[in-house]
Amino acid sequence: MSRIGKKPITIPEGVDVKLDRNHITVKGPKGTLERDLNQNVIVNIDGNVINVSVENDKLYGNLHGLTRTLIANMIEGVVNEFSKTLEINGVGYRAQKQGSKLVMNLGYSHQVIMDPPEGITFDLPNPNTVVVKGINKEAVGQTAAVVRSKRPPEVYKGKGIKYDYEHIRRKEGKTGK
Repeated sequence: MSRIGKKPITIPEGVDVKLDRNHITVKGPKGTLERDLNQNVIVNIDGNVINVSVENDKLYGNLHGLTRTLIANMIEGVVNEFSKTLEINGVGYRAQKQGSKLVMNLGYSHQVIMDPPEGITFDLPNPNTVVVKGINKEAVGQTAAVVRSKRPPEVYKGKGIKYDYEHIRRKEGKTGK
C-alpha cells in the first residue's frame, strides 16, 4: 500500500470539491480545476477530508499515490498559485512583455515571442527574470520548460535560460589544459 496514498487530504476553507464518478472538480478563490481520474481509484469525501484508495493494490498500486498527489496539487493550486522562476544570462539577453505575450532577445537574429497557454501568466520583475504563474502545477512546469528550451544554458560561458535553483557546471575551454 502506498504511504503517500494513505495520507488524507484536508480541504481548506473556501474550497469546494465535487466528485462525479471519476471526474473531480475543485473550485477555489484563484479559479477552477477539473480532472478525470482512473476508474480503478476510489475517492471518498467525508466532510472536509478526502481519502484515496484502490480496488486492487497489486495491479493499481502505482495509481494510489499519484492520484492523491494530483488531487492535493489541485487543491493547493486553487488556494495558492504555483510559480517557477527563470533567469536569463548573457550579454544582450533580456525579456519583456507586450500585452500578455513574452518577447525575448536571446542572441538569435529574431525575437522569440511566446503566447501564454490558458491559465498561465508571465511576470517580469526585471528584464533578466521571468516568473511563470498559474493554478495548474503541470501547466506551469511545462510552460517553464518550453521557455527554458528556447535557449538552454551552455556550459562554457553560462549563457542561456536557467531555473533560479539550477546550478550550471562550467567547463574549461580548449585553452584550459
